[in-house]
Amino acid sequence: MSDSQSGTWSAPGRVNLIGDHTDYNGGFALPFALPLRTTVTAARRDDRTVAAGSVGHDAIEFETPGEPGAVDGWGAYVAGVAWALAESGVEVPGADLEIATDVPLGAGLSSSHSLECSVALALTGLAGLDIEATELAKIVQRVENDYVGSPTGLLDQMAILHSRAGHLSFFDARALTVEPVECDPAAAGLELLVVDSQAPHELVDGAYAERRRACEAAARRLGVETLREVDDVGAALDALADDPETQRRARHVLTENQRVLDCVELVRGGQLADIGPLLSASHASMRDDFENTVPAVDLIVETAVEAGALGARMTGGGFGGAVIALVPVERRAAVERAVTTAALGAGHPAPSYLPVVPSPGAGRDT
Repeated sequence: MSDSQSGTWSAPGRVNLIGDHTDYNGGFALPFALPLRTTVTAARRDDRTVAAGSVGHDAIEFETPGEPGAVDGWGAYVAGVAWALAESGVEVPGADLEIATDVPLGAGLSSSHSLECSVALALTGLAGLDIEATELAKIVQRVENDYVGSPTGLLDQMAILHSRAGHLSFFDARALTVEPVECDPAAAGLELLVVDSQAPHELVDGAYAERRRACEAAARRLGVETLREVDDVGAALDALADDPETQRRARHVLTENQRVLDCVELVRGGQLADIGPLLSASHASMRDDFENTVPAVDLIVETAVEAGALGARMTGGGFGGAVIALVPVERRAAVERAVTTAALGAGHPAPSYLPVVPSPGAGRDT
């Protein structure tokens, strides 16, 4: 077969080192691609049918281009890609798709975007197209927003499609740019440890949308398009003082943007160990101001730092999911023991652990 008739494409999950709920506010974030990936082996068909199978899920089949609501469950992420591509003008081919992933589901590590980006690359590859990464990220965002119904920003798609091995991805959501920032934890005697709390991570339950609406309300009251436009943080928070909840939501975003900038400066300067307090401050902001953490996650963060992590924070949209901790190599075993003991003692599930390094972004494998 020719190159456009079959192939294999893959896309990583992502972890956000710092900067959550800043993307839809025009702000900054610092994600990176995980070594865990979703792989799509695809072959073009002669009709308009897309048939997809994945271990542990019922096979799905639909006609392109389709429309929102036509396919639900896990298949909505696949069908949504075909629909969004068609909406952008792509002549979506029929295809047989075999999908495999080792990105944990429901852990806040962007398993859905990993799936969507890998399917998008496969379908555009079969169509003989090479869509620029940022444009493809915007198409994939439509899958989440308009097909699946989750009002997410562009952080995940941009990180997955733009990341480079050995680099963090400094994302500017207003400019829609990603700048690679070299990061080698091992050279500093450190590990980036992902701790999956096993607490289910749910975004399409209204809580994420409520946080977004609060941020948009704060921006309207402050007379700016997004919270990124705020220059005087103190004055802005004073102006929101009569609405404490909206003030807290805005304070998280405004202070988180500065933490991201500070973190980037430290990493660029070879001071990776010094970002620990920024990670912990970010988590405290999410816990107290954005109120999107859960007890199992809070306990992991607190215990990891007590056991020797330099800093830790929940990562992702929140309401469950995973923690990212910066850990000296010699303290990793102690951190894992302490966290497991604390979690089980509090009646939470036993967490799982994955040391990660900044890994390659999405692309064609064969």
